[in-house]
Amino acid sequence: MQGRKRFLEKTRLSFKLSERVPPHNFYRKLKDLLDLDFLYGLTAAYYGKCGQKSIDPVVFFKFMLVAHLENISSDRKLLEHCSMRLDILYFLGYDLDEPLPYHSTLSRTRQLLGKEVFEQLFDKVFALCVEKGMVGGRKQCIDSAFVKANTSLDSLLVKQEMADHPSIALQTPYRKSKADRSRLEQRALEANQYKLVELNARHTNWREKQKRRPGAIERSRYLSNLTHYSPTDPDAKIAVKVGKPRQLCYLASLCVDAAKGVITHIQADLADKKDSRYLQDIVKQTKARLQTQSLNMHYVIADTGYSSGENYAFLERQDLIGYIPVHGLFQMEREGFSYNQGHDCYICPQGKLLPLSRIYADREGYWKKSYRASRKDCKVCPLKQTCLGKSREKKFDITYYQAHYQRAYFRQLSSKGQYMKKLRQSKVEPVLGTLLNFLGMRKVNTRGQKGAHKCMLMAAIAFNLKKYIRFTARYTMNIAKAAISPLQPFIFLLNRLCLSLLSIQDGSELSGLAALNSKTLNY
Repeated sequence: MQGRKRFLEKTRLSFKLSERVPPHNFYRKLKDLLDLDFLYGLTAAYYGKCGQKSIDPVVFFKFMLVAHLENISSDRKLLEHCSMRLDILYFLGYDLDEPLPYHSTLSRTRQLLGKEVFEQLFDKVFALCVEKGMVGGRKQCIDSAFVKANTSLDSLLVKQEMADHPSIALQTPYRKSKADRSRLEQRALEANQYKLVELNARHTNWREKQKRRPGAIERSRYLSNLTHYSPTDPDAKIAVKVGKPRQLCYLASLCVDAAKGVITHIQADLADKKDSRYLQDIVKQTKARLQTQSLNMHYVIADTGYSSGENYAFLERQDLIGYIPVHGLFQMEREGFSYNQGHDCYICPQGKLLPLSRIYADREGYWKKSYRASRKDCKVCPLKQTCLGKSREKKFDITYYQAHYQRAYFRQLSSKGQYMKKLRQSKVEPVLGTLLNFLGMRKVNTRGQKGAHKCMLMAAIAFNLKKYIRFTARYTMNIAKAAISPLQPFIFLLNRLCLSLLSIQDGSELSGLAALNSKTLNY
């Protein structure tokens, strides 16, 4: 007989979420393993003693975890998604007929709580990973990626000092913002005259190309952090990357442990500076966090973007070995010239000395050493036509940290250096891809560097918790196997002995014994 199901909605239900969520569910495991009651003490200072009750801080942080675990970057979509998932409601502590908070409550609470609370939650989860043996501490891999800011390029304004610049006209934004949240120093021009001349030439060339390009937008602009700022989110900077369009971003810098891929540190930085500018701060904070867990860091592994003489010297002062490839502008040696380390001078092919002339900082702020030969020696040199060019004497500049660069260069060429390069690629780059594509960190839904830092911390916490739960399951299975494994060699020897004693009997008894032995081994 054919059956037909008719839906008759009931006004009263006899229903328990705990009975509907299976034991193997991720959020049920997370609810049993994660104890967040310590957050009540950490957040007590942010609330008064009278007035309307706020959202439970533990529930708020659970909402933030769910947002990143479900790859949701909107508070409205988060609440809609949570209302339709039984396991998430059970994790949050809400019943089916209990209303969820408004999206503005989550936004205001995120702004209210300081970043110190988010960092202590990160330290708590990190301590759980250390307790399970997931963190080695010795090898730390560092990398970074751009994260889109919660603002648009259409609202950019020209800085005040650039309004009268000959090649940059003052233009009205495509979409005017409601308010200008920038400070006076963020609207001021920080570039020196050398940078302005270079920027002027780039802008002029770009405008000429736009005129010749068919289909170009008439109102298109050449955007730069030196000339424009965002009134909506002044901390967001224009990210410039080869082959990709310019957009307002933050820089997510993170450090990953090479043992099991646990994130040991993450921070939100400004996107208008080089990666190498942030390495020292990352290493200091990571080293301090590891030392609180009685772990020591020995190796720092990063890509060429973190290469600088200051960083190499810093790592050596910290007794750390850095495997950071040197960038392409570095020259290992001067062709035809030999270096005398005792007298700190170079010797030309004719045997003349080029002593140290001065130590100075160039236009970019990098320290260099200048070596210059005597004009008398170069005047009578037979190689002056090919060696000097238009100069009267031979001179060249090298980086102040030449010795540090050389040591890093030889480490890079060694077999261990090649191994460290592959280790970094296999550890930190997949973590960055997971955070950006699957854990809601492609775009931050807050404004300001502090808000972006909170979002990145919660994404890292969600990543570590997923690894923690999976590792716990494997860890329990390994313990069960270890409990049985000591008996297996004795059972194997006993089986061999029985087979040898019964080898003269017929095959039926042997087959029965083999079946019995197989059951014993499976047990």
